[in-house]
Amino acid sequence: MTTRHEFARSMLLGAVWFLLLTVCAAKIGTAGEVNPGWQNEWEKTVQAAKREGQVTVYTSTTGAELRAEPFQKEFPEIKLVTINIAPADLGQRVMAERRAGKYIADVVTTGANPNYQVFHAARILDPIKPMLLLPEVLDGSKWWQGGHWYLDPEREYVFVYLGNVARVASYNTTQVKPAEFKSYWDFLDPRWKGKILAQDIRGAGSGGDAMRFFYHRPELGAKFIKRLFSEQEITLTRDSRQGVDWLAQGKFPFCLFCSGTGVERAKGQGLPVDHLDPHRFREGAPLGVGFGTLVFMNRAPHANAAKVFINWLLSRNGQTTLQHEMARGGAGPDSLRMDIPKDAVAPAYRRREDANYLLVAQAEFTDMRPILKIFEEALAEARKK
Repeated sequence: MTTRHEFARSMLLGAVWFLLLTVCAAKIGTAGEVNPGWQNEWEKTVQAAKREGQVTVYTSTTGAELRAEPFQKEFPEIKLVTINIAPADLGQRVMAERRAGKYIADVVTTGANPNYQVFHAARILDPIKPMLLLPEVLDGSKWWQGGHWYLDPEREYVFVYLGNVARVASYNTTQVKPAEFKSYWDFLDPRWKGKILAQDIRGAGSGGDAMRFFYHRPELGAKFIKRLFSEQEITLTRDSRQGVDWLAQGKFPFCLFCSGTGVERAKGQGLPVDHLDPHRFREGAPLGVGFGTLVFMNRAPHANAAKVFINWLLSRNGQTTLQHEMARGGAGPDSLRMDIPKDAVAPAYRRREDANYLLVAQAEFTDMRPILKIFEEALAEARKK
């Protein structure tokens, strides 16, 4: 016969086991921080987006990766309107529209300038982080280094979805043996004095990513920049086409920060030019974002359709489509999503798992003023010699 004491003890043990099972079930249910009600919210958002009827996306890429067809196939009742604007004009256009009281763009996908340097600074963005809803988008394990990347200090406004290995130096294949280069300090070898061409970073064009990398890499820093531009008698150009032509002609064996697409085009034509593989340098390599940042404009006229587009673009299907479409346009960038095929990524842009990268477009690295100051001082010192 069960005593009263034994009965109470069994009831207590049962209660403890029930509590433990409840806690375990709760932990299992919240694994991955997925909102259990996301499906209902997603369905409501899609229905609201259908009523809005369209989403307007401003972009400064080639436009190939934002063709409407892939998105329209999944969401035929939401018209995707893409407006392609040159990088130098996109920021000015949006700000002019805003001053005129026009709110046209829902989403902008372009580079750090203007998404971070103009729009975030002007405080005309709404957080994009709360817009992310699909579990496969929210799952950090699907993304590079296990999480989402943002350029802004708040880590919620300027989402980064591309991470391309930046090319620092190009060379004439008849005059240079790449195997001789294992460190960026090798450019200070006296035999290269007066033989290096560089894109002037004070003008429009490439070079910013590489210079930020030089400055913020402890093994290089301000000392490397100052010595490189004060000692090596570097010739500067602001004409990207001229830089590639001079490299191909053999006038200079090296070109720092030369136009990547220009060098690739010349190489495809059979000219003796190529990029030095940035993975060969022991100090690592800069990782640029290209046109791969995404923002949600405040006062967007189609907020629900924007939410659908953002989740689609960052989904596995959206990023796979983007990589293939950009490859068709000749860019071939590398998405920060790690669970998609990388066969469309151009080798020059492709990341390696064992490489040491610095994502130079992050907020803490964007200020070019101290770098330009050192650059100017180095040039002034070189003129005195």
